Amino acid sequence: MTTWEYLTTPLIVHNTTAILNNWGSQGWELVQVVQGPEGGLVAYLKRAKEDA
Repeated sequence: MTTWEYLTTPLIVHNTTAILNNWGSQGWELVQVVQGPEGGLVAYLKRAKEDA
């Protein structure tokens, strides 16, 4: 069974592509973008957890 690890990160509107490409190059997959509690955007990402 696949197990997942999760990450949340704020997105800066003028730099969104660079931020997401950085996380994507590390194996993170974008799941959802939502408005954060203080009005900014927050990205939720996941990746398969490596076996220890």
